[in-house]
Amino acid sequence: MLNIIFSFVALVFLLGLVAYVLVLMANNSRILAITQEKVDLESELLKVKIKNIMARREVEAKQVKLAWNGFRKFKIISKVKETDDITSFYLSPHDGRELPGFLPGQFLTFQIPVPNQAQPVIRCYSLSDSPFHSDRYRVSIKRVPAPRDNPSAPPGLISTHFHDVLNENDIVDVKAPSGHFSMSMTKSSPVVLLAGGVGITPLLSMLNAITEMASQREVWFFLGVRNKKEHVMKEHLEMVARENENVRLNVFYSAPAETDVLSEDYHVKGRVNVENIKVILPSSNFDFYICAPPPMVKDLRKDLADWGVPKKNIHFEAFGPATVKGCKADTGKGDSAKIDIQFEKSGKTLTWDSKAASLLDFAEANGVPIDSGCRAGNCGTCLTAIKSGKVELVGEPGSKPEEGSCLACISVPKENLTLDA
Repeated sequence: MLNIIFSFVALVFLLGLVAYVLVLMANNSRILAITQEKVDLESELLKVKIKNIMARREVEAKQVKLAWNGFRKFKIISKVKETDDITSFYLSPHDGRELPGFLPGQFLTFQIPVPNQAQPVIRCYSLSDSPFHSDRYRVSIKRVPAPRDNPSAPPGLISTHFHDVLNENDIVDVKAPSGHFSMSMTKSSPVVLLAGGVGITPLLSMLNAITEMASQREVWFFLGVRNKKEHVMKEHLEMVARENENVRLNVFYSAPAETDVLSEDYHVKGRVNVENIKVILPSSNFDFYICAPPPMVKDLRKDLADWGVPKKNIHFEAFGPATVKGCKADTGKGDSAKIDIQFEKSGKTLTWDSKAASLLDFAEANGVPIDSGCRAGNCGTCLTAIKSGKVELVGEPGSKPEEGSCLACISVPKENLTLDA
């Protein structure tokens, strides 16, 4: 009897041991499977990362290889109205050759012949789409009205020409993409994009580049406009935010209409300023990119610095010509000092008019030709050599001009001045 009991206990023990071994083997198999899945996932993520890096390097290499000197003929292949006063122009090279990429945030320089102008007018407009289109570029241009404080003045010369005169299949002269306000595509650090009105254009290029690369880079996008009527790229921004979990869209209306719906058309009633974004952002540990009217840029930069954001993390571009007018009050110059400006090439010596916003405006008012583009100290088109004398800046340049030169669009004289113009 004891033998039978012992044999039964031994059998039960053996069966339990077998069951334990089977469970252990199953657990080990699951662990191995999970480990393999993790390895496979990390491998796929590494492949995506390598692919993105290669794509970025390919774009940058193409930019160097395919860039051109001087002006190149482009055809307007499409003209799309975005809002009542903003229109996008899609441009394709007339020669059909492949286009270089560019860094998101850069601009194109146009040379536009306009009736009753002595020479073609130069203007710069930001690229408003990602660099991943080798057959076309896009710029989105706002029609510039007469100044509010001078409604009888003419509206923006070239923006009006683009809106009212240029159409599909017309040819325009364009320089290769350039500009210092740009976003590196090799970084993965989180970014905050702060746009005021049409300042959305270079930031939209940055946003589209990040999402089209399938990057998981954290993006906080803030857009400030008056109301839905001025809400440019509304459907596109909402789609991008909906399809990309890493993108957080925040739209501010400063003067919403009665028909504008909170939480549907916009998220916050008010302006894009640091006080308002601080309650939304989890911290100040971001790279900030700003493009907006000059007063908004000035306030954002100051308040971000006061919040503790390092200067190297604040990247900005204002659009002119209000840059000069908005900053002129800070110069402290009186109106009584007599200053002579000699334009050497033009053979003119003139007494400086203290009411002039800049050397560029003064030169244009007196028939002295100086090329200009952005009129806000960003593009460098108005760079002019100083033969003698000194100037002071009435706006902050996108990059410091070379020694012995000035950016005429954001400079005024400090003393008698001789310019190579």
